[in-house]
Amino acid sequence: MPLHPQARAYLDAQPPPSAVNPTVEQMREASIAITRFAGAGPELPDVEDRAVGGVRCRIYRPLAETVLPAVIHIHGGGWVGGNLDTHDTACRSIAAQSGWTVVAVDYRLSPEHPYPAPMDDVESVAAALRDGAIPGVDGARLALLGDSAGGHLAAVIARRARDQGLQPYLFQALIYPVIDAAMAASSYTENAEGYGLLARSMEFYWDCFAPEGVDRSDPDVSPPYAADLSGLPPAFVLTCEYDPLRDEGEAYAAALADAGVPTVAVRMVGMIHSFFRLPAAFDASRAAISQVSAMLADVAAQPDPRSSG
Repeated sequence: MPLHPQARAYLDAQPPPSAVNPTVEQMREASIAITRFAGAGPELPDVEDRAVGGVRCRIYRPLAETVLPAVIHIHGGGWVGGNLDTHDTACRSIAAQSGWTVVAVDYRLSPEHPYPAPMDDVESVAAALRDGAIPGVDGARLALLGDSAGGHLAAVIARRARDQGLQPYLFQALIYPVIDAAMAASSYTENAEGYGLLARSMEFYWDCFAPEGVDRSDPDVSPPYAADLSGLPPAFVLTCEYDPLRDEGEAYAAALADAGVPTVAVRMVGMIHSFFRLPAAFDASRAAISQVSAMLADVAAQPDPRSSG
């Protein structure tokens, strides 16, 4: 379908893209600037900033003094930008609607801290949650939620947990995830420019995260190159029609399904990258947040894995 009118209005409100890639600092500032399109999230009984596993996090509790499962939120921003504030509205909404505690991770950013530092930080948080470091979080009932570069980290971390024999995550939600460093999918050409995220910006992000000397065919860098995708947590993969990342996200969803992983894949027609965290500008954002929240609520309603066997 044509570009959604709300997407066109949002793009028209942005400064025109530079002929050359902005600096790291300018990219970070741009990631923060669009947060004005997020609006305010719902009030919650308890929102707390604290270190978890040595990493700064923000914990969103929908119920005070109640033990709940937790979804680890991994923000996007090309591994270069984004922070706890840029995704605060989405995290508040997901906690309120799903009934899960949301643990948002303020992981170290590239290029100062390239691969594998961001995923190491998220795994440190997950290990601390499993060890009962945070009161009210059921460390045996964890899920992953990431958008864009955060979706990449979530996909990698879900597989690494399986390979390491850790308590499996109950669910992985990958929102227009970065998946393949080859950047060879057709959507990179179809949606190279004019829709917010530029294909050449992804080249810059990859160079920051996986600089020279990093093997980009390693499954910890490009998840599709894993020899075996079976046994991974049930997945929800969301893509956007007008996004360079569209095709690689959909191909990964298909690969998960082919490997026997319960997978739901949704393409948001007319939509562009970054819409998910901007519910004040996009009706589709509110719908997608509600869908993710409903799926988390359904996961929570399933039998406790500790009661089986």
